[in-house]
Amino acid sequence: MKTAVLLASVGCAQAFVPQMNVQPSFLDQLKNGVSKALPVLVGGSAFLAPSISNALTKEDLSSLSYLQVKGTGLANRCPEVVGEGSIALQGGKTYQLSDLCLEPKTWQVEEEVTNKRGETTKSFVNTKLMTRQTYSLDGVSGDISVGEGGKIKFEEKDGIDYAATTVQLPGGERVPFLFTVKELVATAAQPGNALKPGFQFGGSFKVPSYRSGLFLDPKGRGAVTGYDMAVALPGLQNSVEGDEELFKENNKIFDVTSGNIELEVNKVNVEEGEVGGVFVSTQFSDTDMGSKAPKKLLMKGIFYGRVAQ
Repeated sequence: MKTAVLLASVGCAQAFVPQMNVQPSFLDQLKNGVSKALPVLVGGSAFLAPSISNALTKEDLSSLSYLQVKGTGLANRCPEVVGEGSIALQGGKTYQLSDLCLEPKTWQVEEEVTNKRGETTKSFVNTKLMTRQTYSLDGVSGDISVGEGGKIKFEEKDGIDYAATTVQLPGGERVPFLFTVKELVATAAQPGNALKPGFQFGGSFKVPSYRSGLFLDPKGRGAVTGYDMAVALPGLQNSVEGDEELFKENNKIFDVTSGNIELEVNKVNVEEGEVGGVFVSTQFSDTDMGSKAPKKLLMKGIFYGRVAQ
């Protein structure tokens, strides 16, 4: 009896609660747009990229407040470009390619794969991203001009040009690496002075060590500080033969490898000086300061940049 009376009271109280008609906010619409994607082909392999109908331009992202961006992952996204014009560069004049943003969409690691016949071959396998949405490069800038042979040349100078990232292989092994385009020198594939859809350019860049010289491993060993041997294992390091097993672990080095990237422009906004497109990048993973063999990585994604005098 008491329960029935209580339920009746609650029902009466709810009848007097005003009903609010909640309209979807612009941020909700952006979230819905992020979830919709279409396959884009790069080098014969498909990866996901936001559709043009839900593209976020530089103006759209700049109009959002901090609270609208916080926790949505939009800060990790590169702007999209709408348009198919052409930007001509004058010979003998140096321009600035600023706000360059590179956002990977897929990460693959080269592994030895055995087929049903027992034959072992090397191929790139898909991985699972373990890093939160902080893996894009943004604010990269450099000089772009028409160089020797009438080919457009870009030289990276500054910006957030590295991002510590970790991916996981199907077997559970995790592969850390430093996604970067440091000191990139990219040259056009064909002579010409116009940035237009279909324009391709690429080149090599430096890949610094994932860790700095001040890093200390679990046993307190480092490149420029810390112990020079594993203090807990003196018996394995009291002779030349004993130290051979732990030599690479004890002697840390700052490895600098090289990578290569190819970019293709597919959208150009002449009025704003914006270019956008896709890229394919290959580089090596972390070596744990010289103690492990690096793995080769293949990344595909989208990029954005703004050309100014």
